[in-house]
Amino acid sequence: MNEQNDTPPEQPAGAKRDAIDINDFVFAATGARVRRLTLPTGEHWFPAVDLAGNLGYANTRQALSWHVAPHCQQSLEDLARSVYGADALRKTAGSGLKKSMRMVNLRGLIALVNGCTKPECGPFKALVSEVIETVQRDGSYSLDPAPVQPAPDGTTAYLMPRQVADAIVRLEERNIRADEELAVARIERIEQMRRTNEHLGRVTDRLDRTNDRLGSVNDRLGALVDRVGGVHDVLGRIADTLDLVADRLRPPGSVRPAVTPQQLLAAWRAKNLVVTEDVHAVAAYLAPALVRGPVHCRLEEVAARTGLTLDRVHDCVRMLIKRGCMRQTGVGAGGMPVYVLP
Repeated sequence: MNEQNDTPPEQPAGAKRDAIDINDFVFAATGARVRRLTLPTGEHWFPAVDLAGNLGYANTRQALSWHVAPHCQQSLEDLARSVYGADALRKTAGSGLKKSMRMVNLRGLIALVNGCTKPECGPFKALVSEVIETVQRDGSYSLDPAPVQPAPDGTTAYLMPRQVADAIVRLEERNIRADEELAVARIERIEQMRRTNEHLGRVTDRLDRTNDRLGSVNDRLGALVDRVGGVHDVLGRIADTLDLVADRLRPPGSVRPAVTPQQLLAAWRAKNLVVTEDVHAVAAYLAPALVRGPVHCRLEEVAARTGLTLDRVHDCVRMLIKRGCMRQTGVGAGGMPVYVLP
């Protein structure tokens, strides 16, 4: 069993040469090069799914049921067993076809073409009609012998019918145009991809430059933040110094009567001097010591006891000093500030 696609057929030993090359005949009939199996007897069979797809049938099984006689179709497995018997599976192993695939012979192919509604099948249908009409009128139909005959081997070469030749020419021209259009489309696609890649490259370069600029801006912002932090510290120290100067210039007041820490906090709250929970926490920590006299206090210790940050404790102490709750009288041993009631 020979499998053919679009290559010239190899005639089985003892088989008669076809008057019209089977590949050209099928190409003119279906408009496509379809797979083919040729039996040792020279009979040709074709996958029904290939024919149905090329002829525009949506349902292969339905197309076979409507147009092809039962004796013109069978499965590949049954076809192989009818020729090779038990050795069928080995003989068809390299065909590339499934054993369950439905196959049709040349009569089935012609029936499918006659049932097709595609305009491309018109020339072949015209040939079939001409053959039938000629047989009805003259009793036979024959092809004209070719002007040039092959080597004398007992066979005769014939001219291809005009309808078949014209169909092949049109199909080949269509294929050439399709190949040219495909080549042009590929070239355009390649050019479009090239332009897209160039555009992406330019965009990437711009993004890189933008990232570099952003990195430089971030560096400048970091340096500015460091400078602002330093200025904040300097301003804090200046404010502390001014508070000390103000305390020294303040005239001495009368002796304050003794109060309890709770009374001191209540007085601060009554005068709306302690306005936030953070300030209240720092005031509650300092009040018991302030009512007894000067307080030597490290801000780190206040932060540890209240759970606030060192910066927040510093702001709260500043707030208490500015609102007149206490004042700083100096710096004790180890650089600890000394706070007293005003």
